[in-house]
This record gives sequence, structure tokens and C-alpha cells, in this order.
Amino acid sequence: MVASTGAVSAPAAPAAAAAPARPSTFVVNAPNVQYTAEHIISDYVYRDAQVSTAQDGSVTVTPTEKHYQFKVDRKVPKLGLMLVGWGGNNGSTLTASLIANRLGMTWRTKEGVQAANYYGSVTQASTLKVGTDAATGKDVYMPFSSFLPMVNPNDIVVGGWDISSANLAESMHRAKVLDWDLQRQLVDKMQGMKPLPSIYYPDYIAANQEERADNLIHGSKQEQLEQVRKDIREFKEKNGLDRVIILWTANTERYSDIIEGVNDTADNLIRAVKQGHSEVAPSTVFAMASILEDAPFINGSPQNTFVPGAIELAERHKVFVGGDDFKSGQTKIKSVLVDFLVNAGIKPLAITSYNHLGNNDGMNLSAPQQFRSKEISKSNVVDDMVDANHLLYKDGEKPDHIVVIKYCPAVGDSKRAMDEYVSEIFMGGRSIISIYNVCEDSLLASPLILDLALLAELFTRIAYKTEETGDEFAAFHPVLSVLSYMLKAPVVPNGTPVVNALAKQRAAIENIMRACIGLAPQSDMTLEHRCF
Repeated sequence: MVASTGAVSAPAAPAAAAAPARPSTFVVNAPNVQYTAEHIISDYVYRDAQVSTAQDGSVTVTPTEKHYQFKVDRKVPKLGLMLVGWGGNNGSTLTASLIANRLGMTWRTKEGVQAANYYGSVTQASTLKVGTDAATGKDVYMPFSSFLPMVNPNDIVVGGWDISSANLAESMHRAKVLDWDLQRQLVDKMQGMKPLPSIYYPDYIAANQEERADNLIHGSKQEQLEQVRKDIREFKEKNGLDRVIILWTANTERYSDIIEGVNDTADNLIRAVKQGHSEVAPSTVFAMASILEDAPFINGSPQNTFVPGAIELAERHKVFVGGDDFKSGQTKIKSVLVDFLVNAGIKPLAITSYNHLGNNDGMNLSAPQQFRSKEISKSNVVDDMVDANHLLYKDGEKPDHIVVIKYCPAVGDSKRAMDEYVSEIFMGGRSIISIYNVCEDSLLASPLILDLALLAELFTRIAYKTEETGDEFAAFHPVLSVLSYMLKAPVVPNGTPVVNALAKQRAAIENIMRACIGLAPQSDMTLEHRCF
């Protein structure tokens, strides 16, 4: 069934094609956690340490404790996901994959029969350790999605906007991502899905995108903002949704100039939209519309959508925002490898990254201003790991870091990534690691979109209470930095550190979820196997 506002709804599948049952959840048997019909409530002690350095250079470390109470709403909402760039490679691939999983589809490839799955999704295809088996002492792992009540992806209602008028079946065919036998089965289910008109400012994306731009919201920037807000309201109402997440998976834009009096505060940004100022990007208009409609907004591209005024607007309305730029392949490997090298006492001196790809993303990035946005997001991913080791790096010292991206139409969505890491090792020696990575770009990015939407929704149902908040529960900070595991250039609350090390990012998600059910942070001490 196709909704009339550019959306695909999630009707119950026939019994023979029903999705597999979700994993059973578990309960924590502890005095600091309670389960009610509506909530999971846990008392949690957050332990850290403060470090002070005296004038003589001596260092004192003082353990600290802070008491939190977490409350999780157990009612899972009916969720809608609106994609800006719905007709692109990522949007069409994700939509097709949700339908294929919902209907339990299989298709033939040259390797044999393939079944739909959610591989690449942290929430759907990974596990977390809950403890050790009481009888055997072995570690016990449960599905990520079983820790807290989460939306089943098969139930998500998808819709969105695109500057191209192609229906989703045409978009899927144009993308050349999915196997033909699967596309063949999906055509009649997707050809009735048509993106809503979107916002197009030629100055913000490459000139080579003009040919696709035949499905546009016309009028002033203020009128476009109001139309997007109306689209969100109608999508939510017509599909009977409890919550809508908006996610930008459209073209990379150029950076917006930060101008005093234009986009530096929320009020100035609102005024700039009314005046039609040229330094308000399409993605920022979408972000503002989402915030004003109480819909979390996630930016999956590298441009600076969240100018200071947009962040202030999110903080004012207490609506989650997250970004920037999907972290799917080369950067994810980089955030693991550099973390390993630096923690092993090895000093990376130079990192050279080369990419070529042939999809529309690559075509858009062939323009210098759009490439610059991507270059910035890719170039800062090792900073926190380098800064953490003052034995290897002096203040301000960083490895040479070069990023090159080229457009090569022949390779399509199969992105090639080549990296060379030159490091200094023992006694002035050199180590060189070279990596060649071939990946289907959209098949890595689409599960990230799913995870970003599911986690953003989950955190709308988590609240906390401390001495500072008194008797009132509060939401997490509107800049939802916990999403950084899926993003290249994490946007964080002003004045807080940026963490790019992948293991730390995942541990943050895991341990917050553990705190919500009264469990201590994950520890790999395994003293039970060492002290007996």
C-alpha cells in the first residue's frame, strides 16, 4: 500500500511472508532497577575521576561519583522516516531493503539464493554482552535491539523529498545497487512511490545536478520552509504516526559562510530565511522545519548544515539534531586503525587517502566546493586519538593527512578506497600499512540511516534525573552526540570534546543503554578468570 504523500506504509504481511519474530527481551534482577507497565527506571552511579595539576607539576587524581536516575518509556511508537534525497541511491536502496525484509523476500544471484537481511546495522545485526552464564562461566550475548524497547525496522513508514521526480522504482533502477532479480520483484511495490518536491539552490550543489532538478518547491525561502513543515505534518497525520525522524541523504552542499547577524543566532537565522538570504542552505531550511515541527533532524552529508543559529534553535525547542556525514567505509577503518597504532605506542606520520567512485555522490563531489565539504569531514577524524598521546605528539603536532576523491563513472556505486599509513616505530624505523578497500557505497550507508533513525527515536524516550534537575526528568542535550558512531564529523554540544575513536563511540552507546537497565559499564577485566 502506498500513502498519498510520497510514503510507503507498513501493512501487515501475509502469514506466509511474515517477518521473523523479534528476539525475546530480558529483565535485570537488581534492587536499583524497576519495571512498570509504562517505564523502566534505574538508579545509576556514574564514576569518573578529576585530575588536578599543581604548579610544581605534580598530578592528583580524585575519584568522583554522580547519581543519575534514568527513565525509559517502554511504549514503542509508530515511526515515520522522511528522507531528504529519497530518490537517491541511499534512499531507494533503504526503501527497497525495508520492503524486502518486511516481506521475507529471496532472490537469485550468481552465488545462489539470497535472503533479505539487515547486515551492517548495529541495532539489528550486532550483539552486546550482558554477563556470564551462571552454569558455564561463558560470556552471554544478547541482540543489541533487545536491551531496550526499540522500533522494529519492518514497521517504519518511509517517505520524503527529492529534486528528481523519478518514482522509487525508477530511482532503484537508476542507482544500479541491488541485484536485478530483487529489483524485478520490487518494481510494482515501489513504482507508486513518488518523492515530494524538494528545495534546490543551484549555488549550493554542483552544476551537474541541474538536469535532475525537475521536482521543486517554488517560492521564497520562507514559503519553502512553511511547505516543508506542512509536508511533515501531513505525512505524520495521514500515516497515523507517533514520531517522525527527518534525515538528509541528499547531495553534499558547499559550506555556508558564518555571518554575524545572519546565521549566528536562532533569531537571526529565522530573520535571514524571511529575507531570503543567500547563505541559508537547503539543508538548514529542512533542519529548521524539522525542529519547528518537533521532529529530530540528522544530517548525513558533510556540509555545515548546523550553523550556530540552527543549533540554538534546536536547543530552544529541545529537539534532537545529529550529524555530520555517514561513516561507512574508509573513515570507519581509519578511526579503528589510528586508534590501534597510537595506543600501541606507534606514531603515525602521514595518512594518505584516495577514493574514486561513479555514483551521483561522486559526480556531485567532482565540483571543488562540494569536495571541500567532504575533505573537511574526512580530515579531522584522527585528531582526538593523536591528542590523547603526548608522549608521541607535541602540542599542535599532527600527522600529515591528505584526502583525494575522484569521479569515475565506470565503477558506479562500488567505491574504491586506497589508504597508506606511514608510521615511526622503534629506534627511528618506519612502518607502512597500505589498504585497498572495495565496497558498495549505498549498501554500507543504508544500514547507517536505519540505525541513526532508530537510535534517535529511542533517545526521545529516555530521560534522566540528577540533583541538578531536582524532581523533574530531563532529556539528553539536543545535540545528540551519541550518534557519532555512525558519523564522520560528529556534531557535539558547544564546549564538549569530539570523540572519533570508533571503539569509544560504540562503548558510549552500549554503556548508556546498560545504565538505563541498571547495569554497570562493560568491563573486560574478567577477574573471575584471573583471580581464583
